[in-house]
Amino acid sequence: MRQAVLYSPKQVQDLIAADKVVLIDVRDRKDFDAGHLPGAVNMPDIFTYLAETTPEGLKTLQNTFTDLFSGYGLDGEKTALVYEDALHTRYGGSCRGYWILRYLGYPKVGILDGSLSAWKQAGGVLTTETTTPVRTTFPINIQSRLMATYEDVFQALGDPNIKLLDNRDQVEWMAQSSSPYGIDFAPRKGRIPGAVWIEWYDFMHITEDHASFRSKEEVHTLARSRGLMPEDDIIIYCFKGARAANTYVALSEAGFQKLRIYMGSWNEWSRNPELPIEGGIPKAAAPFIRN
Repeated sequence: MRQAVLYSPKQVQDLIAADKVVLIDVRDRKDFDAGHLPGAVNMPDIFTYLAETTPEGLKTLQNTFTDLFSGYGLDGEKTALVYEDALHTRYGGSCRGYWILRYLGYPKVGILDGSLSAWKQAGGVLTTETTTPVRTTFPINIQSRLMATYEDVFQALGDPNIKLLDNRDQVEWMAQSSSPYGIDFAPRKGRIPGAVWIEWYDFMHITEDHASFRSKEEVHTLARSRGLMPEDDIIIYCFKGARAANTYVALSEAGFQKLRIYMGSWNEWSRNPELPIEGGIPKAAAPFIRN
């Protein structure tokens, strides 16, 4: 039986009442302090961490988050549920937390569907009280099949059986900006050659302060417009693996099976002058009209 990924506010309330959940808030500390779900812990590192996919970089990532999650009491028994303001507000931060936990092999992990926005709409209460969790031992069990390294991506450039999906914002795809942190934050602007582009927002229905993932049928139609099919071997990248994680959730919920995230993404790729980039007019773009 496939484990649930998206948990409704009611399901989260039930887990809180049964003391069977660790709620992980990925927002900035000031936002967390202003009001959060009862019992939640604050881990902005999930959003801010910049990964490298060298062997040393992967080991650092594993050690860093194993230590953080141990400190927040994740022992494999309680469900870890991640949330942010809304699914579209922090570049996929909650989905990045979910994906990191899955990569580390945590057995029970999910996302508050709609995040804090949905919680408040459902009448959920917020608190400013802080929780001091009991440190435990995190049960690490690396799931390498979920991770693509820069070497994997480089090898994929000449492999027609592997498809690259860039889901950065349009200005990044068009080589007008290097990152969400600033036009010249990274040393090079452009794209990984051969990638197709779907802006991460397009996988969601978005209103002013709320977002939800599109239906399975809508996701299939969108992916098909770029030549992506559910059986394809797909590597997703963005700038640091957060928006890619949001897209990972959308695609996996729609039945796509062979998905990896290039966690180093453009931040790592652009800093290695030996890795090729594409500039100018995109060669793998295709139009998509939002509903």
